[in-house]
Amino acid sequence: MADRSDQELALLGGPRAVTLDTDDLFRWPPITAEDEEAVLAVLRAGSMSDWDITTLFEAEYAAYRGTRYGLAFCNGTAAILSAMFGCHVGRGDEIIAPSLTYWASALPAFSLGATVVFADIEPDSLCIDPRDIEHRITPRTKAIVVVHYCGHPAEMDPIVAIARKHGVKVIEDVSHAHGSLYRGRLTGAIGDVAAMSLMSGKSLPAGEAGILCTDDREIYERALAFGHYERTQQELTLPDLKPYAGLPLGGYKHRINQTCSAMARVQLRHYPERMAEIQRAMNHFWDGLAGVPGLRAHRPPKSSGSTMGGWYNPLGHYLPEELDGLPIDRFIEAVNAEGGRTWRAASSALHLHPVFNTADIYHDGRPTRIAFSECDVRQGQGSLPVSEALAERCLGVPWFKHYRPEQIGQYVAAYRKVACQARRLL
Repeated sequence: MADRSDQELALLGGPRAVTLDTDDLFRWPPITAEDEEAVLAVLRAGSMSDWDITTLFEAEYAAYRGTRYGLAFCNGTAAILSAMFGCHVGRGDEIIAPSLTYWASALPAFSLGATVVFADIEPDSLCIDPRDIEHRITPRTKAIVVVHYCGHPAEMDPIVAIARKHGVKVIEDVSHAHGSLYRGRLTGAIGDVAAMSLMSGKSLPAGEAGILCTDDREIYERALAFGHYERTQQELTLPDLKPYAGLPLGGYKHRINQTCSAMARVQLRHYPERMAEIQRAMNHFWDGLAGVPGLRAHRPPKSSGSTMGGWYNPLGHYLPEELDGLPIDRFIEAVNAEGGRTWRAASSALHLHPVFNTADIYHDGRPTRIAFSECDVRQGQGSLPVSEALAERCLGVPWFKHYRPEQIGQYVAAYRKVACQARRLL
């Protein structure tokens, strides 16, 4: 890998570091004739709204995860909502979730009359901090939502131990972490239930879909009864649910379109090999930047037994103090001038958004977040300092889908070049 760090910065008139055609490095999802034929077979059969293909996918996905049950959904948000219902989250209850996540990890609780109590995150993994969970548990707490953020597995062992101590459920949001390992174990098969998105941009894509996995028959049946009314006549066995078979308890229709189920089966079949190539490519990128000032990889230590799975939405830690205080936006501008692709990446902290603080969504006469709470659980500025600080310390980095060292090396050179000449940009 040629070292171009002493060349003039492109932002200051020098040559760009990235000169090779690299568009195919990022093209996703991979659609082959096998995908097309599987989808066309559903269309030709006119079975888009049936569930024969769906149940095959559910069984295959559950086997991949190592769980007893799989239940497919129209999207990941519906899967998370149903996981909450499956865990008996209801009016006046609380869930604990990280503030740094996509809104669907937490906001569905509002549909059940529950509220969200946010916990802070670990600065390295960017996942919920086990040390900030236990003091937030109250008699109203029903579940802890763990998000394996941007593919990085959360510290599941202490989280599960806390949950077991207090008799609450653990819901894993695995939307970012298909195939990620936590200490050698597959994420999504460690807590009580897992829910995840399979939308087209995810590392395991199915068009627009979601799925829930669990070993718990009650959670499975409650999720089924909540939004899968057509299948309840045949599948419900629990005495408190069977009388309601035929209509969805939640008033939702969560059925997946079978074109997505068909695509998902093909994608799952090839996912391990595709994931392995993504891991090889992304680790090559970060290995090339090892020791470069101002940048740290967002990935577990190599000796930990934990991995990043399909590495969805990869991030890097930005350390301006190692670059003489160079503002993140100036660094981004310079790397992009080199053709290196970067951006501000961290999600906005949810606990500060008006929807979680002032919105009266259902006309209860008070903000929905505390509509059925015994006390005001809202959290203002300064309450979750790690989550709030990340806007200035998180970079989006290229998501390489193929291991092509020469092309990836040019992106490494772009980042290295800017970091090594940061002082010239002040």
